[in-house]
Amino acid sequence: MHINRYTTIQPEILELCTFYIGDHQFGINILKVQEINKNPPITTVPQSQKFIVGVMNLRGRIVTVIDLTAKLGLEFTAPGRDNRTIIVNSQDEYIGLRVDRIGDVVPVKTANVEPPPVNIDDVLGNFAEGVLKTDTGLIGILDVEAVLA
Repeated sequence: MHINRYTTIQPEILELCTFYIGDHQFGINILKVQEINKNPPITTVPQSQKFIVGVMNLRGRIVTVIDLTAKLGLEFTAPGRDNRTIIVNSQDEYIGLRVDRIGDVVPVKTANVEPPPVNIDDVLGNFAEGVLKTDTGLIGILDVEAVLA
């Protein structure tokens, strides 16, 4: 029997903002999401890390935008019209996460969230705080703090 950290520290229902990078589906706890923007104007930052897209102005607040595909080490997908920037709150700082497209807000029973498989050392192993099995596959629940570390 595994210990499910969601059932011990989270409410019974977790709402996930789901999104896609290529064919991979992920989710972020909706409580971390501030807003979702459609292709905001971004200023590049010279000599920044390769996963930093640049910075954007969000109503007077400077927000660093990260290409989540590059950060997670997934196969590059060309930017398109469905790209969105998910603004998350991490340690009282807003960070933008560029994704390929947005899915739905999915209510999840915390009892159905399983720990990421221990025998993998990829995106789910390094950046997921849990996984959710669905009829169509897995949703990796991103640990925002691990992604931004």
